[in-house]
Amino acid sequence: MSEEFEAAQPQEMALDAGQVEPGKPVDAAEPAGWQLSPAELRVLGSLMEKESTTPEYYPLSLNALMNACNQRSSRDPVMTLSEDEVRWSLDGLAAKGLAGRTRSSEGRVAKYEHHLGEIFNLTRAENALLCLLLLRGAQTPGELRGRSERLYRFDEVSDAVTGLERLIARTPALAAILPRQPGTKECRYTHLLGGAVVAAGPVAAAESVSSLSSAASFAGGASAESGDARIAALEAEVATLHREFAELKKRFEELFA
Repeated sequence: MSEEFEAAQPQEMALDAGQVEPGKPVDAAEPAGWQLSPAELRVLGSLMEKESTTPEYYPLSLNALMNACNQRSSRDPVMTLSEDEVRWSLDGLAAKGLAGRTRSSEGRVAKYEHHLGEIFNLTRAENALLCLLLLRGAQTPGELRGRSERLYRFDEVSDAVTGLERLIARTPALAAILPRQPGTKECRYTHLLGGAVVAAGPVAAAESVSSLSSAASFAGGASAESGDARIAALEAEVATLHREFAELKKRFEELFA
């Protein structure tokens, strides 16, 4: 960050409604009511991800954070944020107490970190789930389990559901379950740091977990049936090739007899 930009910033900033001091736990009786912009969500999610996956390079410089926000893998949607947009997003997150310059920054390059762990006292499982929701949007428990390997290992899909339920049960709630889409067996979950969403009823989560085992059993049976059908098709194709070869051999012998 340039010296001119830093000089232009006020030394003290009054906290508006919904803002907290950096690292100060949120009062359970007073929901924060944050509505972060897409750029702020991407910056926050990227800081959370790199803290877990590359701790040796965390906190992040402005350039490293911009690269993390704009990487093409593990991001949905893919974004192309400029350095100024990342800086403005950091300012917005700092005003809400969610992120900012590291307090023990050494050297001339400013480094940035998030404060969600201090504010909400998240478990590693909750941190991983919230991070994935920030970076990839709404997802099913199965998708979250499959994509969380570098952040946290969930042995079963039900373990991911348990973590999601804990995020939902927090005050303020950090996640919600969405209504099931037509033709799908699993419900999707989303974060609430970007504002309120239309959530599904409480029974939807239980139905989603129940459908996972049914889907797994169906997939196993369908896979076996598909394998048998493919073998039968290959055997029929081999038999056809044998007949065609025999006919060609007979014609060749007749020509040169």
